[in-house]
Amino acid sequence: MSTVTHLTPPTLHTNPAFTQAVKVEGPGTLLFIGGQNGVDAEGSVVGDDAGAQSARALDNVRLAVEAAGGTLADVIKLTILITDRSAIGPGFGAFQRLWGDRPNPPAITVQIVSGLANPAYLVEVEAVAAF
Repeated sequence: MSTVTHLTPPTLHTNPAFTQAVKVEGPGTLLFIGGQNGVDAEGSVVGDDAGAQSARALDNVRLAVEAAGGTLADVIKLTILITDRSAIGPGFGAFQRLWGDRPNPPAITVQIVSGLANPAYLVEVEAVAAF
C-alpha cells in the first residue's frame, strides 16, 4: 500500500484551494506537483514577461521536488500551460538554464490556453517526479 503525503513547503506560496505537491510512497516514490505559476513564496507575481515567470514557475517545481526529498533530475514529466505562443522561446530558455547539462530531460507537453487563474499569470507548470 502507498502512503500519500500532501506538501506545501514554506518556500512556496500557501493557498487553501490546492496542494503544491503530492508525494506517493511505495516501492518507489511518485510526486505530483500542482500547477506552479511565476509567483514567490508570498504569492506575488515575479514579473510581467514570460521568461521571468517561467523561470520562477520552474524554480517552484524544483523547490517542491526538493521538499519531498528528490532532486530536479527526478522530474520525469512537465506540462506547461502558456497564454501566448510567443512565450515558448523565453520559457524554453528558462528551462534550459535551470536544467543545465543534466542528461535525460523530462517529457514535456506545452499547451496554449486562453487564460490562467489570474490574468497576470502568463505560464503554469505542473510536474511529475519519480525517485
